[in-house]
Amino acid sequence: MATPDDHVLAEALATQAGELLLEVRDRLVSEGAEAGDLREQGDRQAHAFLMGSLAKMRPNDAVLSEEGAGHKIHPDRSETERVWIIDPLDGTREFSEPPRSDWAVHVALAEGGLPTVGAVALPSLGVTLATGVSLGAATLSPVPERPRVVVSRTRPPAEALAVAEALAGVLVEMGSAGAKAMAVVRGEADVYVHSGGQYEWDNCAPVAVAAAVGLHTSRLDGSPLSYNHADPYLPDLVICRAELADAVLATLLDRAGPATG
Repeated sequence: MATPDDHVLAEALATQAGELLLEVRDRLVSEGAEAGDLREQGDRQAHAFLMGSLAKMRPNDAVLSEEGAGHKIHPDRSETERVWIIDPLDGTREFSEPPRSDWAVHVALAEGGLPTVGAVALPSLGVTLATGVSLGAATLSPVPERPRVVVSRTRPPAEALAVAEALAGVLVEMGSAGAKAMAVVRGEADVYVHSGGQYEWDNCAPVAVAAAVGLHTSRLDGSPLSYNHADPYLPDLVICRAELADAVLATLLDRAGPATG
């Protein structure tokens, strides 16, 4: 069972990793480093910080990290009740293109496959959104007449475009998965639909935070999201305002067509 300290730890680690990444980026930019160096060093240093911190603070928990997917503090991660699922740098391309701010740090705890703790830092904005903190669904404004559907700048999924059309919505372009999800949490967008393939570290923390403020979270077919599987591939998700969930899922199910088999 997650404790209040788990929520505090997730928020602190995401925030501190974000501060480290800002320092790394500023230093490398001042040195004239190439974008590839920013991506590599940002990933590596944030991963090392988070893994070291969790090994010290939660030595009995398992850890799954994008930057060390084969590394397990606990030898049997998929059979472990508590696993921290982290993305040390979500949006490496955006991070390597200063002054872009649409990148994030994800720190989550899954228990029994459910995301019970989550923190998403948006370091360039100086913001960390986390469970255990009173974010409050009441802070969200009414859904606009034309709902905002957040998508990638370069490869918006067909499903998201279909939802935008069905809702007579408008597209909002943004970078990393965490930044998109937090745009919905922060009331800057209303729907995030992803179908291009993700892994558990891409969305565990964002889903935990989104659910904590009363947003709808699910797979494209409406089934629950679950975590800490032996294969961490988790290809699709929906995060949206609860008021829009029925319409969004109906559009997606209609697009998918009748089940076969």
